[in-house]
Amino acid sequence: MERKSEAERAVETARYDVAGVGVVKISEEVVGVIAGIAASEIEGVSGLNPTTTGGITQVFTGKRNVTKGVKVSITGESAVLDMMMSVEYGYNIPLVVKQVQENVRETVESITGLKVHEINVMVNNISILKQETAGKDGK
Repeated sequence: MERKSEAERAVETARYDVAGVGVVKISEEVVGVIAGIAASEIEGVSGLNPTTTGGITQVFTGKRNVTKGVKVSITGESAVLDMMMSVEYGYNIPLVVKQVQENVRETVESITGLKVHEINVMVNNISILKQETAGKDGK
């Protein structure tokens, strides 16, 4: 299997012929951004985490991982998403993940027209929000 550059993948991703007017192309990165925003809308999600390779890329190149822990693979008009995220301590992880999957699927499909085949979620961190326990006088 031949590996393609990011630019080649963007050109060959979701293509739609719009009523004979022209072709619309949607890159994997755009789908990843949409998915990341949709996931962050769910209560209990404290953040999306860059994948290991995304984090390493950022360290060496200084480039920010725009998709924030979302990897997208598009084949024809079907997409598979892999997401890495943090959940706030105290939330039911399976319930939060299910809500993320439902919101991401609905949002990506409605905005892009792609059929989301799979949304695989890895919870790789739990975050604990600092709560103010001291009174106003610091006691």
